[in-house]
Amino acid sequence: MKFWDRFGLRRHRGGAIQRFDREATDSDIKALIAFAKERRGVEFYVEPETFATDTTAVAVAHDGEWTRRRVGAPAVIAKVARDLRLPVYDVQITGYPQRMREWNERHKNQRGSL
Repeated sequence: MKFWDRFGLRRHRGGAIQRFDREATDSDIKALIAFAKERRGVEFYVEPETFATDTTAVAVAHDGEWTRRRVGAPAVIAKVARDLRLPVYDVQITGYPQRMREWNERHKNQRGSL
């Protein structure tokens, strides 16, 4: 059994696959898990599938640092969050946390001064 089969990527995906996007892979899930394990205060925010992009999840740490990866289906990131005992939110309901916007602003300013 491949790594991503444990998370049900194929089972929860359904029949339709976006034409303009690639499918979620085990490396996407591994990256989210690694991010969560290497930082504290991580929360997951599920982003809906769009015409051009598969369902994605944004992992946000306590300081606002974040990463986004494809997950294939909301049920996949829900299982990852449950296994890691971390919260997961629907970004369409909660929006993104303020600390994420503040982190983006700090790093945008740092890039501009380099």
